[in-house]
Order: sequence, then C-alpha cells, then structure tokens
Amino acid sequence: MKNVITAVPRQHGPWRILASETTYSDPWITLRRDEVLRPDGAPGTYAIVDLKPGVCVIAIDDQNFVYLTKEFHYAVGRTTTEGVSGGIENGHDALETAHRELQEELGIAAESMSLLGTTDPFTGSVRSPTALYVARGLTFGTASPEATEQIECIKMPLSDAVKATFDGMITHAPTCIILLRLALLNPTSDALFPTL
Repeated sequence: MKNVITAVPRQHGPWRILASETTYSDPWITLRRDEVLRPDGAPGTYAIVDLKPGVCVIAIDDQNFVYLTKEFHYAVGRTTTEGVSGGIENGHDALETAHRELQEELGIAAESMSLLGTTDPFTGSVRSPTALYVARGLTFGTASPEATEQIECIKMPLSDAVKATFDGMITHAPTCIILLRLALLNPTSDALFPTL
C-alpha cells in the first residue's frame, strides 16, 4: 500500500490538522497519522484507526432467550461470547448486513430487526461506528460462517446474559449495550438487573 499524504490544513474541533498521512490500509482497517496543532497551540501528532463500520445483532425469541456467538477472537487472544457482528460491505446498508450476518453466523432468519441506535465503541483513537439491532420473529436454519469462523451458538435467558455483562463474562461493548437496553425495555426489567 502506498502512503497517501494530504497537506490541506483544516480545523477539527479545537484541533487544527496541518497534514494527514495514510500509513496503512486494507479492506478492513486504515491507519492515519495527522500533524496537528493541539488545542493548547503546541504542535503534535495524532494517530487514528478507521475500522469498517459494522453491526451487532442480538436475536431474542418469544420466551426471552437470546442467541449469541461463542468464538475465538484473534485480537484479544481468547474465546468471547457476544452478539452476531460484522462489517458493512461497500454498497450494502446496516440493516441488510444485520440480516446477512445473523443468517451466516447462526443460521437465523428474522421477521423484524429493530435498530437501537449506533455506538462508538472507542472514541479516543479508533473510529468504528456500530449499528445495534435486536432481531425478533426467529426462524432457525443452517449457519454458513466464513472459512475463518468457528462459531458456537449460545442460547441463554436474557436475564443470564445481562448478569454475564455485570460479571465480566460478556465484554464486547456493543453486545453489552444491546443487552442492557433490552433489559431496560423489558416490562419485568427489575428482575434482570443483579443486586450489586
């Protein structure tokens, strides 16, 4: 990948970007290094990691069971339990991606997808907007994960999944947000939050 340098000064909130250099780029990630004037007027640098925008989906059935993935994730070096997640491909939208990822990873088709908003899992140095969905009206079929994905489907009561966010068993930020929002939206949500 060839470095791309942009030297058009521009304001960025209280910061002033003097020049930008893309130092790495592939289909999933871009690393940019900016020469800046900081808010205090001193010169400096700032690095930004741009991840492809993505989705996170929690499927929930009529008995309040949620369906999660259990998979080894390379970056953290361990197996995690989380919602179905994936990047939005060029030319596709978030809703289409949510349906596709749910089908591919868990073999679940959903009659409806409710958008619970978008989250920025990291705001300091990483830009990674993630659309949050809840899938309902579930039909179960056969999963077709990518060759690198070894995914186990985990079915658990919503109350247990919420407890797992408090216990640190579920640490994936978008998944935690969806589960906690589901608990707040549930009419019996008092029973879902553990006593601290």
